Amino acid sequence: MSDQVKPRLLRALAGETLERPPVWFMRQAGRSLPEYRALREKAGDFLSFCYNPEMAAEATLQPMRRFPLDAAIVFADILLIPQALGQEVWFEAGEGPRLGALPSIEALADQVEASTGRLASIGETLQRVRAELEPERALIGFAGAPWTVATYMIEGRGNKREEARLWAYKHPDQLDALLDVLVESTARYLVMQAKSGAQVLKLFESWSESLAEDVFERIVIGPHTRIIEKVRAAGVDVPFIGLPRGAGAQVSNYAARVPVQAVGLDTQATFKLGQEIQAGGKAIQGALDNLLLLAGTPALEARIDALIEAWNQGPYIFNLGHGVMPSTPVEHLERAIRRVTGK
Repeated sequence: MSDQVKPRLLRALAGETLERPPVWFMRQAGRSLPEYRALREKAGDFLSFCYNPEMAAEATLQPMRRFPLDAAIVFADILLIPQALGQEVWFEAGEGPRLGALPSIEALADQVEASTGRLASIGETLQRVRAELEPERALIGFAGAPWTVATYMIEGRGNKREEARLWAYKHPDQLDALLDVLVESTARYLVMQAKSGAQVLKLFESWSESLAEDVFERIVIGPHTRIIEKVRAAGVDVPFIGLPRGAGAQVSNYAARVPVQAVGLDTQATFKLGQEIQAGGKAIQGALDNLLLLAGTPALEARIDALIEAWNQGPYIFNLGHGVMPSTPVEHLERAIRRVTGK
């Protein structure tokens, strides 16, 4: 693949320093776009939306048609794996995800092999998107990382993370067994995504805050490393981005230990941290505050300029520290992307 058509994102992940960073946004496909809201009204329940390849592909492509973004990320959800493993999952309107009682670890383990087949429609979505997406724009597949997915499975929702951490301390053997199941099912899912057209794979560790060093090692660094090793053993060589959001002082250790090609940085990341990770041979991604994007004040352009000045001396991917807020005005997204791309 020549540099003329090789996606800018893949060039950054290969360690190139580019004249401008590639740009894409977490949750770029979603409620901030009026066309998404119109599509969502036709989709029925949210999970049916995710499993409908035609509609999910359309949602994935909508921001690519509207903005000069360098990458698309498949429209799906991190909680498809628990459902594929047999746990009840549903979404309450205005409240978010809910999960039924955690099945036994043995019951979950029995469903690992079948779980990938139940997620086959995500592969079809990727195939549809790749067929329509221009060759110079990359396609990203993703999964929730094991600890984050486990927190939802344990709590039954995503806003009581202290309960999950307490459960993890009280039931260490069960936690390790649950993480093992999620490592295996996630690796299989990501292999399928790569074989369906994903050129980059991302692990979202959304809830990695408040973890002591030894706990972070056990439930974040270890599982992420094992997933990547399993994906590589299956013959998949696409680059990985890992996002340990909220990890703070643990991020440097993550960057040094986990065999990702890029580390996603959240809003609290310092310029020095990003530069140190780049000096260690890895790309970085992030870390614009999604609330600053929502606010859209003149400070937005100033912060974008500062991030690019600090980090575009090495391999850097422009993104947020978290996902686009649903109420973000489209014009704020346009302003931010124009500031990065000049388009």
